[in-house]
Amino acid sequence: MTDRPLLQMAAPRRGKPPRHFADLTHDERVETMRELGLPAFRAKQLATHYYAHLTVDPADMTDLPAGARDELANQMFPTLMTPVTSLVADGGATRKTLWNLHDGVKVESVLMKYPERATLCVTSQAGCGMACPFCATGQMGLTRNLSAAEIIEQVRLAARASRDGDLGENVRLSNVVFMGMGEPLANYKAVMQTVRALVAPEPHGFGLSARHVTVSTVGLVPAIDKLCKEGIPVTLALSLHAPDDELRNELVPINTRWTVDEALDAARRYFDATGRRVSIEYALIRDMNDHAHRADLLGRKLKDRGDGWVHVNPIPLNPTPGSKWTASDPRVEEEFVHTLRAHGIPTTIRDTRGSDIDGACGQLAIKEA
Repeated sequence: MTDRPLLQMAAPRRGKPPRHFADLTHDERVETMRELGLPAFRAKQLATHYYAHLTVDPADMTDLPAGARDELANQMFPTLMTPVTSLVADGGATRKTLWNLHDGVKVESVLMKYPERATLCVTSQAGCGMACPFCATGQMGLTRNLSAAEIIEQVRLAARASRDGDLGENVRLSNVVFMGMGEPLANYKAVMQTVRALVAPEPHGFGLSARHVTVSTVGLVPAIDKLCKEGIPVTLALSLHAPDDELRNELVPINTRWTVDEALDAARRYFDATGRRVSIEYALIRDMNDHAHRADLLGRKLKDRGDGWVHVNPIPLNPTPGSKWTASDPRVEEEFVHTLRAHGIPTTIRDTRGSDIDGACGQLAIKEA
């Protein structure tokens, strides 16, 4: 009998972050204004400053009464995260930031510039409880869930940095991918509150297209089915990494609860409910999961579930300290892709960004004390 990694489905209980504007519904914001002796319309003004102007500085809020600005900012915008370090790669187009949260917990997020736009790889948990052995974050274990406001603050700060030229030129943050630290669907409530803020039109949110929001999961089937019913057609990315249960049990321990076929069936249901093509993420690991017969099996399983519903993203494994595994040989990678395409499965090798600053997929881990 082999030992299985310890999965952490429930996050440890810790002190809650201070209540923040981004945690509140519109009605709760209006009620808070009343409690502070201010008219209800001030809530919309604050939302405009936060989501549209990307500021929490009372000096910027010149449409508010001068005597109320500081108190409002203190009450509604407590500091949730402060930057500790930032590392840049790809000629300044990729920036990984280490954040210190209110309780001393640290997380990382990665901001990437592309032509005329930017993408944020956002973090939803401190650490991760899914225990995937090839992922640096998975080896950290789970410290706690992030609050909705802590996730949303990452987006606001990234949008501001993109707008202000921190990536070398002024660009708009147009894409958010929940592929940072953590399993997003294990922090479902906070992640969905964030998604709603992402797609809500200004001034009640950031006004992003749902098509430009990607939620990744290792395959929490009940949560995928719940996501089907939200009515927000974000892109679902299923981190599969193996097409057979024997190997996936080792690489993605959650597979011992929901099998490959169960995860793929749930992904197909998501496509049926939303019309959004599902991405299959597949880290190619040398001599582990990159065999031609596994590409063939994956192609057959996807094809058996229909046409036009899925796209595969093979990802050359990014190195992590102490790992016994490495990326596939380029010729093997090419054969893997060719085999999938022969089954009629659209397949694109994922662009790797930030690997030299440990900012690429599977590399986020806190090294500082």
